[in-house]
Amino acid sequence: MSESLELVDPGSTEAKAAVAAYLGELDERFAEGFDPAEAAADEEKFGGDKGRFLVVIRDGQVIGCGGLTLLGDGVAEIKRMWVAKEARGLGVAGRIRRKLEEWAVDLGQDVVRRDTNRALTNAIEMYRAAGYADIPRYNDNPYADFWFEKSLDS
Repeated sequence: MSESLELVDPGSTEAKAAVAAYLGELDERFAEGFDPAEAAADEEKFGGDKGRFLVVIRDGQVIGCGGLTLLGDGVAEIKRMWVAKEARGLGVAGRIRRKLEEWAVDLGQDVVRRDTNRALTNAIEMYRAAGYADIPRYNDNPYADFWFEKSLDS
């Protein structure tokens, strides 16, 4: 079994397939559903000098993704983090999170933030266990119930 985390263009076929799977799952899991139009600006947010996007490929299949976007003033944000159901519990999400944090440091960022919905209990637990602290709302995401922040100086 081979697995790789690959930096890709957010407009690539692999990125689009991963984000489509992610958005479909959010629509199923969120009590209020999820409007895929929320991801319309992904290619701009995660591309070029504004951020990074990665996919996880295992045995030729995309099984995960994550994006990093720069918010300004040394703050980056993790978005679109997803792992396929069949790959959960294998540490894939942790590898994605660590790579995104590494990229944030490489891009000169001091802090990384993340928001999430109350339905994503595993994500909430993972971020808290990884040193993310609960903070007040920092964005206008209508689907977010929790906001987190982690200092990258360690």
